[in-house]
Amino acid sequence: MPRSIWKGAISFGLVTIPVKVFGATEERDISFRQVHSSDGGRIRYQRVCEVCGQEVAFADIAKGYEAEDGRMAILEPDDFAGLPAAEGKTVDVKQFVDLAEIDPIYFDRTYLLAPEKAGLKPYVLLRRALADSGRAAVVKVALRNKESLALIRPVGEVLRLHTMLWPDELRDTEFAAPEAEVKVSDAEISMAELLIDQLFGEFDPAAYTDDYREALTEVINAKLEGVAPPEAVAPADTGGQVVDLVAALKASVEAAKKRRDEAAAS
Repeated sequence: MPRSIWKGAISFGLVTIPVKVFGATEERDISFRQVHSSDGGRIRYQRVCEVCGQEVAFADIAKGYEAEDGRMAILEPDDFAGLPAAEGKTVDVKQFVDLAEIDPIYFDRTYLLAPEKAGLKPYVLLRRALADSGRAAVVKVALRNKESLALIRPVGEVLRLHTMLWPDELRDTEFAAPEAEVKVSDAEISMAELLIDQLFGEFDPAAYTDDYREALTEVINAKLEGVAPPEAVAPADTGGQVVDLVAALKASVEAAKKRRDEAAAS
């Protein structure tokens, strides 16, 4: 079992649920060390002040905020004393909302809430009530010395906690919209919808793999064993710019149908 990162309680009304918080995900990306190419020695970094050129001990490092005009505000521990505390062991439910109203763009990180023994029954009660009503709980929570807006929702037998971005952390989307009105024909829309139907199905995340990571792992293992790495596979030729959109969509539909028929026959 992984280690919990936080212990506290969820409070709604007069009901208190003692819980533990666990990370719901773990990174699988391959990480690299920076090394000297000639002998493989690790590259180490020193904390050096750009003004005096001296190496600085960790205890002498302060928090500084640089303004756009280059001015630097150096904050001392006392400067944080009067701020609202970004800590606490009780999570108060602020509101219950329809889950469908929450745009996934707000989600930041996902955690699992596990009940302590004393909180088993109220935990199950909250989970069932949220699941039956199709609603979620909006809370404020302090994790890793940072206060976050968060959402608690039921998934299967557990409650998940999603920390959320604040509204001012979302970018305005207007810059990404097409600059001019683009017209598409009914034929193009019909063919696109047909392609969507051909590729439609129940989402099964286990059906997808990280091809890049698997190929990179093969290269690393070959290096560790001192053998030649596998030959690189050339990327498929996409054929350049699509001129006839309907023809391209039609070809895509036929290819998707062929793949589906082959999968059904196997």
